[in-house]
Amino acid sequence: MKNSSYLQNPKWFIMVRPIPKNIDEYIGWFPEETQVYLEQIRAKIRKFIPKGEEMISYGIPAFRLNNRYLIYFAGFKNHVSIYPAPRGDREYEKEVAEYRGGKGTLKFPLDKKLPMTVIGRVIKRSLEAFKERQVKIKK
Repeated sequence: MKNSSYLQNPKWFIMVRPIPKNIDEYIGWFPEETQVYLEQIRAKIRKFIPKGEEMISYGIPAFRLNNRYLIYFAGFKNHVSIYPAPRGDREYEKEVAEYRGGKGTLKFPLDKKLPMTVIGRVIKRSLEAFKERQVKIKK
């Protein structure tokens, strides 16, 4: 397991955590269980967005495409999150409903298996929404 000393005192972690240099460093701050989930999300994003550029933005991992931020993910004490979580049709909304945390956020608890099929659909929908915005910008 990589160094997770920042998590020894969660309040200190939130208040004083430095901005990581890259996604590897960010993931390395978490316990092994969380690292596995974050790496799985990262790999899934790479699969759908192979030309995406990995960045740290707002102190968390993000992927950019065409110099615009597309999707973020983050780890927390009890869950991992993806944002922004785009809206979709009725079937999509039903599928992601149990994971909705706040406006535009999906939370996946660490005590449950990561729903990679759902995450794949979220990333795909995020990419579709991104492309729609790009078309509007070009007009």
